[in-house]
Amino acid sequence: MVNESKYLNKKIYVAGHNGMVGSALTNELKQRGYTNLILKDSSTLNLVKQNEVEAFFKIEKPEIVIIAAAKVGGILANNTYRAEFIYNNLMIEANIINAAYQTDCEKLIFLGSSCIYPKLAPQPLKEEYLLSGYLEHTNEPYAIAKIAGIKLCENFYRQYGCNFLSVMPTNLYGPHDNFDLEKSHVLPALIRKFHKAKLNKGKNVNIWGSGKPLREFLYVDDLADAILFMLENIDAKTIYEEGISHLNIGTGKDISINELANLVSGIVGFAGDIMYDSSKPDGTPRKLMDVGRLTGLGWKYKTELRDGITATYKWFLENVNE
Repeated sequence: MVNESKYLNKKIYVAGHNGMVGSALTNELKQRGYTNLILKDSSTLNLVKQNEVEAFFKIEKPEIVIIAAAKVGGILANNTYRAEFIYNNLMIEANIINAAYQTDCEKLIFLGSSCIYPKLAPQPLKEEYLLSGYLEHTNEPYAIAKIAGIKLCENFYRQYGCNFLSVMPTNLYGPHDNFDLEKSHVLPALIRKFHKAKLNKGKNVNIWGSGKPLREFLYVDDLADAILFMLENIDAKTIYEEGISHLNIGTGKDISINELANLVSGIVGFAGDIMYDSSKPDGTPRKLMDVGRLTGLGWKYKTELRDGITATYKWFLENVNE
């Protein structure tokens, strides 16, 4: 099928193209015939430095910007590097969004995170629950930075009419994920833990928390598909005129950490016991996204969790496997 998007030949800058989300996005863009891509890694462009970002935008003048760049991590990383998480993420998004405005960017999509919602918000999480209660303490700095990015996009629209919009993905996983046990999210951490235990013929694997929290997971290729759907079909006006500041992206289904651990151990082939350390934090009890708005606009996820984890473990074996 021929891609007839009006953005097909536009100059597109994917910030963070080497990361898990950025890699999936770049691949999806190329598969759909987008060839005018600007890809810069951190060795040639430091997104935390305002002067570097502004100089880059003045030279390149990207017409479309997708912000997938961020400093990310799991509970341990978020709670340990609190100052770095708020400072780096604030600077990255503020620099890019303002530079995009200054150079008349046609459309910008900012990626946030489901941690923006209050810890005890009603479930499933609707877009309008933003700023309705206290945040989870362990990732509060990261969440505040992402909320600031959402409000930057919203208010550049409200003041200047910029076609800048925000999307909030649920927990992501897939190829190019971070499998570092000190910095990774729960799903890649489980893959690595079970794989390591399998190799070492371990009898058990220890997991933080009680195993009771419920989490939703979206395969990263599905997120890339959703972002391209939004690029091609949805403008900022559609979101803000509904009185909301962003759109959720997810599956609308969740699973307990205990069930997830059993699923991952089975896919990896670990036959030992799973032990839970309840002295460690659980984080938010439940984080399930209400994806009704995006579904109503015509997008739905494709990859079931078992299939996505299987594909991710295959990628891990071929590319990490330590």
